[in-house]
Amino acid sequence: MSRAYWNEEIETISREALEVYQLKQLKEQLTESYTKSPYYKQSFDKANVKPEDLQSLEDLIKFPILTKHDVRERQDVAPIIGDLCVKGEEAVVFISSSSGSTGVPTASPFSKRDFDEFQDVESRLFWQAGMRPTDRYIHALNFSLFVGGPDVIGAQNLGALCIWAGTLPADRLLFIIQQYQPTVIWTTPSYAWYLGETAKQKGINPATDLAINKIIVAGEPGGSIPATREAIEDLWDAEVFDFYGISDIFGACAAACEAHDGLHMAEDHILVEVVDEKTGLPVKEGERGEMLLTTLRKEVRPMIRFRTGDIVTYTDEKCSCGRTLKRIKMVGRIDDMFIAGGVNVFPSDIEHVTRKFESLTGEYRVNVIEEQHITKFTVEVEKRLNDETDTKELKEKVAYEIKMQLGVKPKEIIILEEGTLPRATHKAKRLQDLRQKA
Repeated sequence: MSRAYWNEEIETISREALEVYQLKQLKEQLTESYTKSPYYKQSFDKANVKPEDLQSLEDLIKFPILTKHDVRERQDVAPIIGDLCVKGEEAVVFISSSSGSTGVPTASPFSKRDFDEFQDVESRLFWQAGMRPTDRYIHALNFSLFVGGPDVIGAQNLGALCIWAGTLPADRLLFIIQQYQPTVIWTTPSYAWYLGETAKQKGINPATDLAINKIIVAGEPGGSIPATREAIEDLWDAEVFDFYGISDIFGACAAACEAHDGLHMAEDHILVEVVDEKTGLPVKEGERGEMLLTTLRKEVRPMIRFRTGDIVTYTDEKCSCGRTLKRIKMVGRIDDMFIAGGVNVFPSDIEHVTRKFESLTGEYRVNVIEEQHITKFTVEVEKRLNDETDTKELKEKVAYEIKMQLGVKPKEIIILEEGTLPRATHKAKRLQDLRQKA
């Protein structure tokens, strides 16, 4: 229980040794994909590349990018698991599904080995976040086809007492938390905030009346935004750890450590590329780019250069926690990005600002509008009840801070009463695109 790492050999491996391992696994994954998947055979041939063209990790850029549209299309060609797969349904023991928020839901199949290795990674990330066998863990994520549902098994494998709560109404979840006094919970940043505020309204102080001392969050960038993380931590008197997962690949495959300086990626299972979303060329450490993921050990459905739609920065520097695996920092989703005044704007950039003001609840919504063919945006925020700050002055301060953060000023700051904006029980929708579409 006193050891620092779940798998010290992997978590502290040198970059040189890791890349030797990744190259070996990648060659095997490309060969398997080309020889056994109708889709990859067709895709590689069209791009005029073959597995043997990969002699270094840098050669991966020669291979075609896989998009969500491709996955959805190939699933329709060969229901139910699609022809990206290199093994048939007889090898599949588990299927998760995407939410379908950007189109038709897509299935993600796992073999027995795929699933077991997936859960071993979950145990690693839970341990990294400080979970130990003495903890009681309440899993407050959706179990209905969601890839994050079975992540609770990773906590069980670690030895923690696990409570399979799922997505429950706040009243019921608070009752269970009071009854069993778990020490760790996993939910979204929005719901962690909402649950804590709901508890206070019912006369329950999350910081003193409940035993939660660690909160794992995922699904939104908030857990990696210092102001948001600190607000949740103050509300619960608990440490917040951000996790990242993607249904097409894995459950959680990256997570924060005690340093809270980026999310360590499970690079022994997944190769990470960060590229310019327009040119597809690699960006430098610290620069924003779209993350592409390639599986290294998937038995049923390899994913080669999968376009995640997530904008991140990365570093390969050794972390102060001693881990050497690549760290990513989440910026936002391409789907949520818009351009105003020549600037790429993400809702998460605005969240950096709204969480800083004590006069505001921290809830916000961005409305994208068009005036005379020019894209502009307004920001709705909530003023706390009984706060006496002058509303006009507050608007000016928020607008100024947003301009300083983004380099572009919002058309208007709209101050609302506390409780006006909708609260999310899953992923919060922070963006409304009100522009007319042709």
